[in-house]
Amino acid sequence: MDRICIRGGRRLQGEIRIGGAKNAALPLMAASLLTEGTLRLSNLPHLADITTLVRLLTTLGVAIEMNGQDGNGGHAGRTLDLCAAEIAQTEAPYDLVRKMRASVLVLGPLLARCGRARVSLPGGCAIGTRPIDMHIRALQQMGAEIELEGGYVEARAPKGLKGAHIVFNMPSVGATENVLMAASLARGETVIENAAREPEVGDLARCLRAMGAHIDGIGTDRLQIEGVDALGGAEHAVIADRIEAGTYAIAAAITDGDLELVGARLDELGAVGEALAGAGLTLEETPRGLRARRTNGSLAGVDVMTEPFPGFPTDLQAQTMALMATAEGASMITETIFENRFMHVPELMRMGANINLHGGSAMVRGVPRLTGAPVMATDLRASVSLVLAGLAAEGETVIGRVYHLDRGYERVEEKLALCGAEIERLGEE
Repeated sequence: MDRICIRGGRRLQGEIRIGGAKNAALPLMAASLLTEGTLRLSNLPHLADITTLVRLLTTLGVAIEMNGQDGNGGHAGRTLDLCAAEIAQTEAPYDLVRKMRASVLVLGPLLARCGRARVSLPGGCAIGTRPIDMHIRALQQMGAEIELEGGYVEARAPKGLKGAHIVFNMPSVGATENVLMAASLARGETVIENAAREPEVGDLARCLRAMGAHIDGIGTDRLQIEGVDALGGAEHAVIADRIEAGTYAIAAAITDGDLELVGARLDELGAVGEALAGAGLTLEETPRGLRARRTNGSLAGVDVMTEPFPGFPTDLQAQTMALMATAEGASMITETIFENRFMHVPELMRMGANINLHGGSAMVRGVPRLTGAPVMATDLRASVSLVLAGLAAEGETVIGRVYHLDRGYERVEEKLALCGAEIERLGEE
C-alpha cells in the first residue's frame, strides 16, 4: 500500500482547483440507468470511487466512453458519455458493491426501469452501520416487493412503481437520491418530506430535469416528482466538491497560508463558512472562487456539531478536529451523523494533539505545535485530517493506508506541493 510523507511547517500559497464533487458525481452516473439515451457528464473527478462505479455500471450494460478533459493545469475534470441503451443484467454483485456504499444508488433506477434489481448490501468506510432501511421502506411504499437474502437486496416491482407520499424520519442523502431517481419513472406523483437538502441532491435533481423529469422543490426539504413514461439523454456539469473546498480552506488556516480555491462557492459550504470564520479564517469570494487566509494571524477554538445541510457536514468533522488541535483554547466537536467517526483521534494524539472523547463528543484543547509521527489512515476523511495535521506538524509525518484518501481526493499531494507543501507519495515499505 502507498504511503504519503509530509515534512511540516511550510506555509501554503497559491491556487488549488476544486474538482467535481464525488458525492454528486456518483448518483449522477447511476441516473444513466434511467434512460436509453446518452448522459454526458463533465467535471467528473478522477477518483477510485468513480472507477469502481464505472466498473459496476459497465457490468450492468452501460456503455461508457471518455469524451475529453476540462480545465487546465493538470487537474482537469473528465467528461464521460454513459449510454444504457440496453440493461444487460440487474444484479450489482458483492465484489464491486463492497468497495463503495454509493453503489446502492443503482437500486432505485434499476427497479424503476426494469422492474427488478438484485443489489448487494453496500460497503465503504468503516465509520458506522449506515443502514439502508430508509431506501427499502420508501421503495416498498412505491410498490416494490423487497427481501433481504444472502447479503443481497432482492427487489421486484412487477407492476411498476407508483407514486407515494414518503416521510423520512431523518434527512438521508442516499435515500432521497434513490427515491428521486425511482420516482422520475413511477406512475403518478411522489412527494418526499424531510428530504435531504445537500447541494449534491439538488445537482441530481437538476440533471434529472434536463433528462425530462418533472421535479419541484429543488433545494427544499419537500420534493414533488411527477413520474414520466421515459427520460432522455442530457448534458450536465458536476458541481464543485464543497468537501474538498472546505478541506483546502482548512489547509490554508492550519499552515497560516493564503489559497485561492478555484471553483469553490461560499453558499455551498453552509455552516462551514461561519465555523471557520469563528476560528479565525477569512473566506473571501473572488471572480474564480474563494480566497482562504487567516484573519489576524491566530486561530481560536470553536464548537462544532455535525448536522444535515445546511448544518456542519460530518465529512469535514475530522479535518476541523485537526485544525482545532492547533488553535488557542478549547473546542467541543460533536458527531451526530455517524457513531464511529472518531477513529482519527488516536492517530492525531500520536502527533501530540490533546483530545478527550466523551461519547459522541470530543473535547479538543489546542497545543502550541503538533509533532510528526508515523500514523495510519482509517477512513476517507480521517486520512485527509492526518495530511492536514502533517502540514502543520514539526518534523516528518508518514501516513499509511492512503488508498482511503484516493477514494475522495484527486492527486492531493500534487495539488499541495504546487502550493509549497513538502509532500510526496511513497511506495510500500
